Amino acid sequence: MQKRKRSPLLDYLFIILGICIYSVGFTVFILPHGIVVGGMAGLATLVYYASSETIPVAVTIFGVNILLLAIGFRFLGRDFAIKTIFGFTVLSMVIGAMEGYFTSHPPFVSDTLVSLLMGGVLMGLGIGTYYSHHGTTGGTDIIAAIMTKLSDTSVGRVMMVFDMTVVALSFFLPFDGDIEMRVQSRAQTIIFGWMTIFVYSVITDRFLQQGIQTVQFFILSDRWEEIAYRITHETGRGATIWEAKGYWTGTSRTMMMVWCRRPDMAMMYEIVKDVDPEAYITATNTVSVYGNGFDRLIKRVPTKAKG
Repeated sequence: MQKRKRSPLLDYLFIILGICIYSVGFTVFILPHGIVVGGMAGLATLVYYASSETIPVAVTIFGVNILLLAIGFRFLGRDFAIKTIFGFTVLSMVIGAMEGYFTSHPPFVSDTLVSLLMGGVLMGLGIGTYYSHHGTTGGTDIIAAIMTKLSDTSVGRVMMVFDMTVVALSFFLPFDGDIEMRVQSRAQTIIFGWMTIFVYSVITDRFLQQGIQTVQFFILSDRWEEIAYRITHETGRGATIWEAKGYWTGTSRTMMMVWCRRPDMAMMYEIVKDVDPEAYITATNTVSVYGNGFDRLIKRVPTKAKG
Protein backbone atom coordinates (compact mmCIF):
# COMPACT_ATOMS: atom_id res chain seq x y z
CA MET A 1 0.00 0.00 0.00
CA GLN A 2 1.36 3.40 -0.92
CA LYS A 3 1.22 6.24 1.57
CA ARG A 4 -0.94 9.22 0.73
CA LYS A 5 1.01 12.38 0.08
CA ARG A 6 0.26 15.07 2.63
CA SER A 7 -1.02 18.34 1.21
CA PRO A 8 1.47 21.24 1.57
CA LEU A 9 -1.50 23.54 2.21
CA LEU A 10 -2.58 21.36 5.13
CA ASP A 11 0.97 21.52 6.49
CA TYR A 12 0.93 25.31 6.41
CA LEU A 13 -2.49 25.45 8.07
CA PHE A 14 -1.23 23.29 10.94
CA ILE A 15 1.96 25.36 11.16
CA ILE A 16 -0.19 28.48 11.59
CA LEU A 17 -2.35 26.69 14.16
CA GLY A 18 0.72 25.58 16.11
CA ILE A 19 2.21 29.07 16.06
CA CYS A 20 -1.08 30.53 17.32
CA ILE A 21 -1.22 28.04 20.21
CA TYR A 22 2.41 28.79 21.08
CA SER A 23 1.77 32.55 20.92
CA VAL A 24 -1.23 32.32 23.24
CA GLY A 25 0.75 30.27 25.75
CA PHE A 26 3.65 32.72 25.72
CA THR A 27 1.83 36.07 25.43
CA VAL A 28 -1.20 35.39 27.64
CA PHE A 29 0.31 33.24 30.40
CA ILE A 30 4.06 33.93 30.59
CA LEU A 31 4.97 37.41 29.35
CA PRO A 32 2.68 39.35 31.74
CA HIS A 33 4.47 37.77 34.74
CA GLY A 34 7.87 39.06 33.61
CA ILE A 35 9.37 35.56 33.37
CA VAL A 36 12.08 34.97 30.77
CA VAL A 37 11.91 31.58 29.04
CA GLY A 38 14.11 29.98 26.41
CA GLY A 39 14.33 30.44 22.67
CA MET A 40 13.88 33.58 20.63
CA ALA A 41 10.79 34.50 22.66
CA GLY A 42 12.94 34.55 25.78
CA LEU A 43 15.63 36.67 24.16
CA ALA A 44 12.95 39.08 22.93
CA THR A 45 11.55 39.23 26.47
CA LEU A 46 15.00 40.20 27.76
CA VAL A 47 15.17 43.04 25.24
CA TYR A 48 11.62 44.11 26.09
CA TYR A 49 12.29 44.50 29.81
CA ALA A 50 15.87 45.77 29.36
CA SER A 51 14.50 48.59 27.18
CA SER A 52 11.93 49.53 29.83
CA GLU A 53 9.17 47.90 27.73
CA THR A 54 9.77 50.16 24.73
CA ILE A 55 10.89 47.53 22.18
CA PRO A 56 8.03 45.08 21.54
CA VAL A 57 8.73 41.37 21.72
CA ALA A 58 7.41 40.86 18.18
CA VAL A 59 9.85 43.42 16.74
CA THR A 60 12.86 41.70 18.35
CA ILE A 61 11.73 38.25 17.20
CA PHE A 62 11.38 39.43 13.61
CA GLY A 63 14.56 41.52 13.55
CA VAL A 64 16.88 38.95 15.14
CA ASN A 65 15.53 36.18 12.92
CA ILE A 66 16.20 38.26 9.80
CA LEU A 67 19.75 38.85 11.03
CA LEU A 68 20.34 35.16 11.80
CA LEU A 69 18.91 34.12 8.45
CA ALA A 70 21.16 36.58 6.62
CA ILE A 71 24.24 35.28 8.48
CA GLY A 72 23.47 31.59 8.06
CA PHE A 73 21.65 31.51 4.73
CA ARG A 74 24.48 29.67 2.96
CA PHE A 75 24.31 26.88 5.56
CA LEU A 76 20.56 26.42 5.20
CA GLY A 77 18.54 24.81 2.45
CA ARG A 78 16.06 26.77 0.34
CA ASP A 79 13.01 24.94 1.73
CA PHE A 80 14.19 25.45 5.32
CA ALA A 81 14.74 29.16 4.66
CA ILE A 82 11.27 29.62 3.12
CA LYS A 83 9.47 27.86 5.97
CA THR A 84 11.58 29.72 8.51
CA ILE A 85 10.67 33.11 7.04
CA PHE A 86 7.02 32.09 6.95
CA GLY A 87 7.16 30.80 10.52
CA PHE A 88 8.80 33.74 12.24
CA THR A 89 6.74 36.24 10.23
CA VAL A 90 3.48 34.62 11.39
CA LEU A 91 4.84 34.35 14.95
CA SER A 92 5.79 38.03 15.02
CA MET A 93 2.40 39.07 13.66
CA VAL A 94 0.40 36.96 16.14
CA ILE A 95 2.45 37.98 19.19
CA GLY A 96 2.45 41.60 18.00
CA ALA A 97 -1.34 41.56 17.79
CA MET A 98 -1.71 40.33 21.38
CA GLU A 99 1.19 41.58 23.47
CA GLY A 100 0.04 45.21 23.72
CA TYR A 101 -3.19 44.23 25.43
CA PHE A 102 -1.85 41.54 27.77
CA THR A 103 1.20 43.51 28.92
CA SER A 104 -0.92 46.58 29.73
CA HIS A 105 -3.51 44.66 31.78
CA PRO A 106 -3.26 42.47 34.89
CA PRO A 107 -2.23 38.85 34.17
CA PHE A 108 -5.04 36.67 32.89
CA VAL A 109 -4.14 34.14 35.63
CA SER A 110 -2.86 35.89 38.75
CA ASP A 111 -1.08 32.89 40.28
CA THR A 112 2.39 32.86 38.70
CA LEU A 113 3.06 29.12 39.01
CA VAL A 114 -0.32 28.10 37.58
CA SER A 115 0.02 30.61 34.76
CA LEU A 116 3.51 29.38 33.86
CA LEU A 117 2.41 25.75 33.86
CA MET A 118 -0.51 26.57 31.55
CA GLY A 119 1.73 28.64 29.32
CA GLY A 120 4.35 25.88 29.17
CA VAL A 121 1.74 23.29 28.20
CA LEU A 122 0.34 25.49 25.41
CA MET A 123 3.83 26.35 24.15
CA GLY A 124 4.72 22.65 24.06
CA LEU A 125 1.54 21.76 22.17
CA GLY A 126 2.18 24.59 19.73
CA ILE A 127 5.79 23.61 19.08
CA GLY A 128 4.78 19.97 18.68
CA THR A 129 2.05 20.93 16.21
CA TYR A 130 4.20 22.99 13.87
CA TYR A 131 7.26 20.73 14.21
CA SER A 132 5.20 17.68 13.26
CA HIS A 133 4.28 19.47 10.03
CA HIS A 134 7.88 20.45 9.27
CA GLY A 135 7.43 24.02 10.45
CA THR A 136 9.89 26.26 12.25
CA THR A 137 9.87 29.73 13.74
CA GLY A 138 13.61 30.27 13.36
CA GLY A 139 15.58 31.45 16.36
CA THR A 140 17.39 28.54 17.98
CA ASP A 141 16.47 26.36 14.99
CA ILE A 142 18.66 28.53 12.77
CA ILE A 143 21.48 28.58 15.31
CA ALA A 144 21.30 24.80 15.72
CA ALA A 145 21.23 24.24 11.96
CA ILE A 146 24.36 26.38 11.52
CA MET A 147 26.18 24.71 14.42
CA THR A 148 25.50 21.20 13.11
CA LYS A 149 27.01 22.24 9.76
CA LEU A 150 30.13 23.63 11.40
CA SER A 151 30.70 21.02 14.13
CA ASP A 152 29.56 17.70 15.57
CA THR A 153 27.64 19.43 18.37
CA SER A 154 24.15 17.97 18.70
CA VAL A 155 21.09 20.10 18.03
CA GLY A 156 19.64 19.33 21.45
CA ARG A 157 22.80 20.46 23.22
CA VAL A 158 22.96 23.73 21.29
CA MET A 159 19.34 24.57 22.05
CA MET A 160 19.64 23.60 25.71
CA VAL A 161 22.73 25.77 26.27
CA PHE A 162 21.13 28.72 24.47
CA ASP A 163 17.85 28.44 26.39
CA MET A 164 19.49 28.11 29.79
CA THR A 165 21.80 31.04 29.07
CA VAL A 166 18.95 33.33 27.97
CA VAL A 167 17.04 32.62 31.17
CA ALA A 168 20.15 33.16 33.33
CA LEU A 169 20.74 36.56 31.70
CA SER A 170 17.48 37.79 33.24
CA PHE A 171 19.51 38.22 36.44
CA PHE A 172 20.95 41.43 34.97
CA LEU A 173 17.64 43.05 34.05
CA PRO A 174 16.93 46.45 35.71
CA PHE A 175 16.05 46.04 39.36
CA ASP A 176 15.25 48.43 42.22
CA GLY A 177 17.13 47.18 45.26
CA ASP A 178 20.51 46.06 46.54
CA ILE A 179 22.42 42.98 45.38
CA GLU A 180 20.93 40.74 48.06
CA MET A 181 17.39 41.65 47.08
CA ARG A 182 18.30 41.17 43.40
CA VAL A 183 19.65 37.67 44.08
CA GLN A 184 16.55 36.66 46.03
CA SER A 185 14.17 38.02 43.41
CA ARG A 186 16.01 36.94 40.27
CA ALA A 187 16.80 33.47 41.57
CA GLN A 188 13.08 32.78 41.75
CA THR A 189 12.32 34.10 38.26
CA ILE A 190 15.26 32.15 36.80
CA ILE A 191 13.99 28.93 38.41
CA PHE A 192 10.52 29.68 37.04
CA GLY A 193 12.03 30.19 33.58
CA TRP A 194 13.98 26.91 33.68
CA MET A 195 10.89 25.13 34.97
CA THR A 196 8.83 26.44 32.06
CA ILE A 197 11.50 25.27 29.58
CA PHE A 198 11.29 21.79 31.11
CA VAL A 199 7.48 21.76 30.86
CA TYR A 200 7.24 22.77 27.21
CA SER A 201 10.18 20.54 26.24
CA VAL A 202 8.53 17.48 27.78
CA ILE A 203 5.15 18.30 26.21
CA THR A 204 6.78 18.82 22.81
CA ASP A 205 8.64 15.50 23.01
CA ARG A 206 5.54 13.61 24.08
CA PHE A 207 3.46 15.22 21.35
CA LEU A 208 5.98 14.35 18.64
CA GLN A 209 6.59 10.84 19.95
CA GLN A 210 2.88 9.99 19.86
CA GLY A 211 2.93 10.24 16.09
CA ILE A 212 6.22 8.43 15.43
CA GLN A 213 6.43 5.99 18.36
CA THR A 214 6.87 2.48 17.00
CA VAL A 215 5.20 -0.52 18.60
CA GLN A 216 6.40 -4.11 18.19
CA PHE A 217 3.80 -6.89 18.21
CA PHE A 218 4.37 -10.60 18.73
CA ILE A 219 1.33 -12.63 17.68
CA LEU A 220 0.85 -16.37 18.19
CA SER A 221 -2.17 -17.87 16.46
CA ASP A 222 -3.13 -20.94 14.43
CA ARG A 223 -4.86 -18.58 12.01
CA TRP A 224 -1.71 -16.56 11.42
CA GLU A 225 -2.09 -16.54 7.62
CA GLU A 226 -5.43 -14.74 7.74
CA ILE A 227 -4.14 -12.30 10.35
CA ALA A 228 -1.00 -11.57 8.31
CA TYR A 229 -3.07 -11.06 5.14
CA ARG A 230 -5.39 -8.55 6.82
CA ILE A 231 -2.56 -6.67 8.51
CA THR A 232 -0.69 -6.35 5.22
CA HIS A 233 -3.70 -5.26 3.19
CA GLU A 234 -5.55 -3.14 5.76
CA THR A 235 -2.70 -1.33 7.51
CA GLY A 236 0.05 -1.41 4.90
CA ARG A 237 2.48 -2.96 7.41
CA GLY A 238 4.48 -6.09 6.78
CA ALA A 239 4.69 -9.21 8.93
CA THR A 240 7.67 -11.44 9.71
CA ILE A 241 7.03 -15.08 10.60
CA TRP A 242 9.08 -17.97 11.92
CA GLU A 243 8.50 -21.34 13.49
CA ALA A 244 8.49 -21.37 17.29
CA LYS A 245 8.36 -24.42 19.55
CA GLY A 246 6.76 -24.57 22.97
CA TYR A 247 9.13 -25.99 25.59
CA TRP A 248 6.48 -27.71 27.70
CA THR A 249 4.23 -29.06 24.96
CA GLY A 250 6.88 -29.56 22.30
CA THR A 251 4.36 -28.24 19.74
CA SER A 252 5.58 -26.13 16.81
CA ARG A 253 3.55 -23.04 15.96
CA THR A 254 4.04 -20.00 13.77
CA MET A 255 5.09 -16.80 15.50
CA MET A 256 4.47 -13.44 13.85
CA MET A 257 6.23 -10.10 14.43
CA VAL A 258 4.76 -6.80 13.26
CA TRP A 259 6.00 -3.21 13.63
CA CYS A 260 3.57 -0.32 13.39
CA ARG A 261 3.11 3.27 14.53
CA ARG A 262 1.23 3.89 17.77
CA PRO A 263 -1.87 5.32 16.01
CA ASP A 264 -2.24 1.93 14.24
CA MET A 265 -2.34 -0.08 17.48
CA ALA A 266 -6.12 -0.13 17.79
CA MET A 267 -6.47 -1.49 14.26
CA MET A 268 -3.92 -4.24 14.99
CA TYR A 269 -5.81 -5.36 18.08
CA GLU A 270 -9.11 -5.25 16.20
CA ILE A 271 -7.79 -7.43 13.37
CA VAL A 272 -6.37 -10.07 15.72
CA LYS A 273 -9.50 -10.11 17.88
CA ASP A 274 -11.75 -10.40 14.81
CA VAL A 275 -9.79 -13.30 13.29
CA ASP A 276 -8.80 -15.25 16.39
CA PRO A 277 -10.07 -14.12 19.83
CA GLU A 278 -7.91 -16.85 21.43
CA ALA A 279 -4.64 -15.59 19.93
CA TYR A 280 -1.72 -14.57 22.10
CA ILE A 281 -0.53 -11.03 21.44
CA THR A 282 2.08 -8.83 23.11
CA ALA A 283 2.90 -5.19 22.37
CA THR A 284 6.02 -3.30 23.43
CA ASN A 285 7.36 0.16 22.62
CA THR A 286 10.60 0.21 20.64
CA VAL A 287 13.21 2.93 20.91
CA SER A 288 13.38 3.35 17.14
CA VAL A 289 12.92 1.47 13.89
CA TYR A 290 14.90 2.51 10.84
CA GLY A 291 14.09 1.46 7.30
CA ASN A 292 11.37 1.58 4.68
CA GLY A 293 8.13 2.93 6.12
CA PHE A 294 9.71 4.11 9.37
CA ASP A 295 12.55 6.45 10.30
CA ARG A 296 15.44 7.28 8.03
CA LEU A 297 18.87 6.23 9.28
CA ILE A 298 21.25 9.17 8.91
CA LYS A 299 24.97 8.58 9.14
CA ARG A 300 26.99 11.51 10.37
CA VAL A 301 30.39 11.80 8.76
CA PRO A 302 32.93 12.67 11.46
CA THR A 303 34.95 15.81 10.91
CA LYS A 304 38.67 15.46 10.37
CA ALA A 305 40.86 16.01 13.38
CA LYS A 306 42.70 19.26 13.30
CA GLY A 307 46.44 18.81 13.14
